[in-house]
Amino acid sequence: MKKIFHLFLICFTLIAADEKAYAQGQTLIDSLLKELPKQKEDTNKVNVLNSLSKFGGWQIGNYDTALYYARNALQLAEKLGFKKGRANSYYNIGVVYYTQGNYPEALKNYFQAVKIQEEISDKKGIANSYRNIGIVYYAQSNYPEALKEYLSTLKIYEEIGDKNGIAYSYNNIGLVYAAQGNYPEALKNYFQAVKIMKEIGDKAGIANSYNNIGIVYYAQGNYPEALKNYFLGLKLMKEIGDTQGIAILYSNIGCVYAAQDNYSEALKNHFQALKIREEIGDKDGIANSYGNIGAVYAIQGNYPEALKNHFQALKISEAIGDKKGIAGSYNNIGTIYTNLHHAKEGEAWLQKGLALSKKIGSKENIKESYSGLAAADSALGNYKDAFENYKQYTVYKDSLYNEENTRKLTQTAMQYEFDKKQLADHLKNVQAQKLAKERLQKQSVYTYAGAGIAALLLAFSVFIFRNNKKLSVEKEKSENLLLNILPAEVADELKINGNAGAKYFDKVTVLFTDFVDFTKAGERMSPQELVSELHQCFKAFDEIIGKYDIEKIKTVGDAYLAVSGLPNVNAQHAQNIVGAARDIRNFMLARRAQMGNKTFEVRIGIHSGSVVAGIVGVKKFAYDIWGDTVNTAARMEQSGVAGKVNISETTYQLIKEDFTCEYRGELEAKNKGMLRMYFVG
Repeated sequence: MKKIFHLFLICFTLIAADEKAYAQGQTLIDSLLKELPKQKEDTNKVNVLNSLSKFGGWQIGNYDTALYYARNALQLAEKLGFKKGRANSYYNIGVVYYTQGNYPEALKNYFQAVKIQEEISDKKGIANSYRNIGIVYYAQSNYPEALKEYLSTLKIYEEIGDKNGIAYSYNNIGLVYAAQGNYPEALKNYFQAVKIMKEIGDKAGIANSYNNIGIVYYAQGNYPEALKNYFLGLKLMKEIGDTQGIAILYSNIGCVYAAQDNYSEALKNHFQALKIREEIGDKDGIANSYGNIGAVYAIQGNYPEALKNHFQALKISEAIGDKKGIAGSYNNIGTIYTNLHHAKEGEAWLQKGLALSKKIGSKENIKESYSGLAAADSALGNYKDAFENYKQYTVYKDSLYNEENTRKLTQTAMQYEFDKKQLADHLKNVQAQKLAKERLQKQSVYTYAGAGIAALLLAFSVFIFRNNKKLSVEKEKSENLLLNILPAEVADELKINGNAGAKYFDKVTVLFTDFVDFTKAGERMSPQELVSELHQCFKAFDEIIGKYDIEKIKTVGDAYLAVSGLPNVNAQHAQNIVGAARDIRNFMLARRAQMGNKTFEVRIGIHSGSVVAGIVGVKKFAYDIWGDTVNTAARMEQSGVAGKVNISETTYQLIKEDFTCEYRGELEAKNKGMLRMYFVG
């Protein structure tokens, strides 16, 4: 319970932090309040009202105040026909509803803001609204949609050259990958954010990124690295005097100490965060701290103190209308009552948490409600209900971390990269056409010279005619070379359109091979022998896959990657790959028996699923595939044995009627957890 609970609180704090910088102090609020009565009923008054909604309202947790000023601003803006003022009002209203956990209303207002911002071509405003829409989807655990919005945000920020926005987009993208457990991709985006923020000197942004990096290490159980990054962030937050950021980091440091069973340090940091949040009036932050303190007491078995703090958190969440916070408190209180052997009372609280969580669409909270209800029903002896609730818990858990979400994330990310590439290529073509037109205009003054050139060209016509056959031969060579690099369908698309877009393929099977101890083999052979043997092996692999309608993708060092089921759909994709894999295995076993240490031993891994495929680069371009299916095939190879074909459960289900397989059990795969694997006979 403790790890899940803490992670939920940390992620919530991070997202809220993006909305609530607390960059402006009481001085600004006082100044705005003094200015308000002096303002005429014009656009300036709309701006003042919207500023009060932000700085005097939602930034400090005064949500009723925020709504009051935003709605007044909206009313006046509509009267004046002031579109930007209307958009800002809808934006502020959306922030309030988001923070209160009213996600449908938050989205409704953000989309209203976007619609107006698009009408007035306010690109930065559009980007900010997309970002906040992504934040709402993230809170609803709709990670594919969140990633889509964050990538749209990143694209706009890149177009307008807003480095701060670019950096924060990378941070948000990292959050999505972290939530899905894709920690390498999360860290990649966080480090990219740090790099940009260091370039522009954004200390607050750097600190926020360190915080995010710390969360990834925390989730991985690497507590020393988590603390290292949290303390780096804390130091920067103290330098710039960002009190809310300081509180967030104290809170997260407390979570690490709790995970290390250092409860005294955990409570010390949580109480420090609480003190700061009370000083600055951060109401939802205060509720967050009480929840964290309650969690620590619960871990220690001090249930009376745990309940006291969770009820305090609930009271504040109810006061500010934070529905997600309320649902979380209901779940925590219900779980504690179950642990106190008051399962009936615990069940009642958990049912309230479930009902509210469903109403606001918070899958994470729904999952926790079902988990708590399963425990409560079990304690009550209602084993049938306990089983049903546990099944629902599993359903929601899978919906958050399933392969479908991973596929959608990969597809969205790949599509973004290719759209960006094609846009760049299009802009290059436009520029080239512009230059050609300018040259043509300059050359129009040389009409008579052109006539002379025409005569000269006529003189060469015989020469050109004689070389037609030679050109035809060269063209055929070029065609063959292109087909050696790309599938025929992709090559045709490239020739016709000048580009080839990324495509999603739902049902394919991917093969990875790798030579065992390749480095040691290199020590036994001369460089020339090593390269020659590698060539002979890969040449044989090429010939084998050619018999099975398989597309070779690439070789990387001593690794060989191929796929069946694209670019042409093939219902026998799994059977084809497994058949080819057996032939490759048999070829290498025979070659090893003949040549001994002068050749290699091969491991082969196979997995079936979906991929995105397309062309990478402009110079020396290559056709490649991406997606979790490719990563899992690589894990199958790494988890395999020399001279064996190792396949996943997914592939096994597709080929079990055609091949004899040996079940290996569930084995640990790097970054994948426990996976069922089979050897092909």
